Amino acid sequence: MNILEVSNLNIWDVKTGNEIVYNSSFNLKQGSCLAIVGESGSGKSVTCRAIMRLNKSWLRQSGDILFKGENLNDIPEREMRKRRGKNLCMILQNGMSAFDPSCVIGVHLKETLVQHFGWSHNKIEEKMTNTMESVMLKNPTEIMNKYPHQLSGGMLQRIMIALALVLEPDIIIADEPTTALDTISHFEVVEEFIKLRERMGCSMIFVSHDLGVVRKIADDVLVMKDGKIVERGNIETIFSEAQHEFTKYLVSTKEALSNNFKKIMGRSYLAKS
Repeated sequence: MNILEVSNLNIWDVKTGNEIVYNSSFNLKQGSCLAIVGESGSGKSVTCRAIMRLNKSWLRQSGDILFKGENLNDIPEREMRKRRGKNLCMILQNGMSAFDPSCVIGVHLKETLVQHFGWSHNKIEEKMTNTMESVMLKNPTEIMNKYPHQLSGGMLQRIMIALALVLEPDIIIADEPTTALDTISHFEVVEEFIKLRERMGCSMIFVSHDLGVVRKIADDVLVMKDGKIVERGNIETIFSEAQHEFTKYLVSTKEALSNNFKKIMGRSYLAKS
């Protein structure tokens, strides 16, 4: 069963007339993870923001975006705001841009949860404290009293994951959530996303240019190039039987990097022994 069905999605810039995404159609199955991969500028992020209806005002979109049969392109903005967070939760590439820099983190969390659930201050603090601890954030109360700029990118991503756990959305859209992180934080945050899927059983769209991460987390893959979907398939088919030249290039590049890393690590091990 599909929880999300996108049909003939077109996105264009009214200032320049440039088409950004062309006639894009895809489905997200209930409980599965769909990865969208491609180079920078291929249309991955604008596609995700189109689902959330969060693109800039000069970017227009047409087509159908059916969430549980309801066309999100047709509902008023007031209704769409109710869907964001509770039904569709987006975890952004840069954690800093997800929070109001003028407020401590706790204010953002409380406003979001009051809006969707109407919970008391104490209930919100209890829920967030428990959930933040579950994603390896120590001293949650102290963290909630800090401003975004006082926290690392990895911590901000974990806070967004913790908020998603509390919101329990139907779909999580993660837009290159590890791009701005150092290697250790990158690894830890990917592990948290894997645990998030296991704990919630939610559906997920995971945008990345890192095929190593995609192979770990996704069930199905869309490959985008220049605003078009050029290939799609389950994870094993994409890695072993890619048809499009661009997909083959992405896979071969990933494998070359992996083999090079293994060689370097092998030499390092031999040098030590």
